Amino acid sequence: MEGRLRPEDHREYTIKIIPHQGQTIHSIRLPLRVFKYGLASLAAGAVLFVGAFGYATYSAFEVKTNAAEISELQQVNNIQQEQLSQLAKKANALQDEMEKLSQIEEELQRLSGLPPEALAAEQPVPESIVSGEAAPTEPTAEMPATEPNAVDLFGGESIAGPEHDGQGGPWIAPNVKNVRQALDNIQQRLEKSRARLEEIRAALAEKQQYVIYQQQISRMIPTGWPAGGDVSSPYGLRWGGSDFHPGIDIANDYGTPITATADGIVLAAGWNSGGYGNMVDIDHGNGIVTRYGHAQEVVVSPGQVVQRGQIIAFMGSTGFSTGPHVHYEVRIDGEPVNPAGYL
Repeated sequence: MEGRLRPEDHREYTIKIIPHQGQTIHSIRLPLRVFKYGLASLAAGAVLFVGAFGYATYSAFEVKTNAAEISELQQVNNIQQEQLSQLAKKANALQDEMEKLSQIEEELQRLSGLPPEALAAEQPVPESIVSGEAAPTEPTAEMPATEPNAVDLFGGESIAGPEHDGQGGPWIAPNVKNVRQALDNIQQRLEKSRARLEEIRAALAEKQQYVIYQQQISRMIPTGWPAGGDVSSPYGLRWGGSDFHPGIDIANDYGTPITATADGIVLAAGWNSGGYGNMVDIDHGNGIVTRYGHAQEVVVSPGQVVQRGQIIAFMGSTGFSTGPHVHYEVRIDGEPVNPAGYL
């Protein structure tokens, strides 16, 4: 590029383009003013390009940063939603278990006769449970008649079933924190219900043991008739007061079965020379013994364990007897008592 000196307003610049050898040289003349404008435009374009490139780069970085933040927030939100879902499932499962435990608790309370108030106050098992007596249903000083429907403060649900259903309070969206709190409350209620169930089970087991004991005792107390037939001679004085009869006579046909009136152990089985003929004595414990006399045949032996209703002999007329019958006695501590109280 070369220039020629001219007046300021007419100065020009010549731009020559020199190709490879053998080709024509091209020249371009530009006035100074045009040249200046071209340089200025080129500079402005460069500035605009740099600015646009910088803005585009910044915008791309900002968008990328925002996208990363949004993605991270979405991940956090998804994690929280998953946690809420899992907590809700666990809460529903615990609530179902709570309802099942409540049903079991009600059934055990019904079977044991244990009043709910005893468990709520953490009182010892009432004596009525051990004795088998019915639990009190009338209000007492410890159980007010005007007590409102009980509400489980851990979960806010009525135990007795409310007659009024008014509800209210602010609307709060569920989140991990308040769902965890609700879950903790349900778990506390479950622990409370499990503790109640253990107490009821213990009371029920104690009552069952008592019932079994009572059944065992009752089976060892003479009850009912030793044989079918007619009472031919009662307990006490007879024959115009000339004889004291220590039992009752039940008359029927020869071979009529004679059965034990209670569980026990055979003390004697066989011939008795004191007028009873073929006789069976059974020890029922607690000083109680029953005697069955005048049998035609005895089918048990001493030391044998027998149960109520078991055949021990067959009716006959052995010993001091006027006809087929069974002489039946109940003895307490060795003394005969009226069997009428045990029939």
